[in-house]
Amino acid sequence: MSFQNLLIENKERIQYIIINRESKLNALNKATLAELHTAFYEAFHNREVGGIIITGAGQKAFAAGADIAEFVDVDAEGGREIARQGQTTVFDMIENGNKPVIAAINGFALGGGLELAMACHIRLAADNAKMGLPEVTLGLMPGYGGTQRLSWLVGKGRAMELIMTADMISAPEAHQYGLVNHVASQAQLLDKAEEVLNKILSNGPLAIASAITAINAAFHPDENGFETEINEFSKCFGTKDMKEGISAFLQKRKPEFKGE
Repeated sequence: MSFQNLLIENKERIQYIIINRESKLNALNKATLAELHTAFYEAFHNREVGGIIITGAGQKAFAAGADIAEFVDVDAEGGREIARQGQTTVFDMIENGNKPVIAAINGFALGGGLELAMACHIRLAADNAKMGLPEVTLGLMPGYGGTQRLSWLVGKGRAMELIMTADMISAPEAHQYGLVNHVASQAQLLDKAEEVLNKILSNGPLAIASAITAINAAFHPDENGFETEINEFSKCFGTKDMKEGISAFLQKRKPEFKGE
């Protein structure tokens, strides 16, 4: 499928999803969110794709938030629909996806852009990146899961301060807080993202999918994370990949996983 606001590039088993609205600092308008839903759905269901790297076009921004112009004349019920639609069709979908998703944050990741990065499984930032949730400066608050995921990642106290002050933080600060996993130069950002993702892709894809499910369960109070882990662990025993992994270990060779 062709997109108006995204570029899709494939590099062996890695698929790049690039937000391509550089003149708008890759802001997430309704059309872009709809395309992100489609792109991730297709990637998660494409057996040729092992994992995804999402980034923004250009060097100025990963995604500089929502398109605020679309919020004019929206009432409370409309705001509820905006948040629910975005969370369920894009942000939750990414977090609960069956393949690893890495956010490569180049430049600004603000508001909905940072919320998008936080929905990904791993975050890497260029050393020039700036991150923040400035919604309160507009009389709003984060609505795409930002209050929840930022609290999970950096703790309640820091989340309270970052959201209520609307402060931006640098890439080194984000790394110190645990918001991003790695910091690299802009020139090396995508290489580092590929390095991390290729290391993941050398392992069993069904086991990776189960690990994502179990780890996510730890942060949802309505789920018993230990029970989820038991269920996902047991599922691995019914896969050909598990048998291949054990055989390869015993035979002292590299496993050849097929996602079966």
